[in-house]
Amino acid sequence: MMDIINEYFVQIVATISVLVATPVIRHLTKTVLRKYAFMKGKTENRTGQVVRIFAVTVNCLAFIILIIIWGVDPHNLLVALSSIFAVIGVALFAQWSMLSNITAGIIIFFTTPFKIGDYIRIVDKDIPFDAKVEDILAFHTHLRTKEGEIVSYPNSLFFQKGVMILQVNPWEEESDE
Repeated sequence: MMDIINEYFVQIVATISVLVATPVIRHLTKTVLRKYAFMKGKTENRTGQVVRIFAVTVNCLAFIILIIIWGVDPHNLLVALSSIFAVIGVALFAQWSMLSNITAGIIIFFTTPFKIGDYIRIVDKDIPFDAKVEDILAFHTHLRTKEGEIVSYPNSLFFQKGVMILQVNPWEEESDE
């Protein structure tokens, strides 16, 4: 038993370090993201989604580090990873827009082009419309039209279409006339 411990002592210590550091890093990331969200006035629901995405990323990185620590044969690792990525690639090809919507949702979270409660105009040559931002989620944003309908607008489209942030409620101006 001591021979095994002596032989793998460095890997055992490194593994324990990674297993201890991972939750600490997740907690620090969560704290920083929540403070940022509080300062920028983000909703708790939206903040929770971004925190979960970052937690999954930290866990994946920890797993990769553990694989490197234990010296998994690179050839075997490449064969396994290429098989996994082939399956993921086929799945993402069918659902590529989901990945782009998640990425766009994270960009919207940090860059804050608009916030909940803002009135925006989607500049689209086919169907332009004004709406109030009701909620910003990981995949899509809920917009309320003048007619009171809720439109679920994919986050990635905000980077493909022009978006104007209106300074006033455009519906009040129309009702005054």
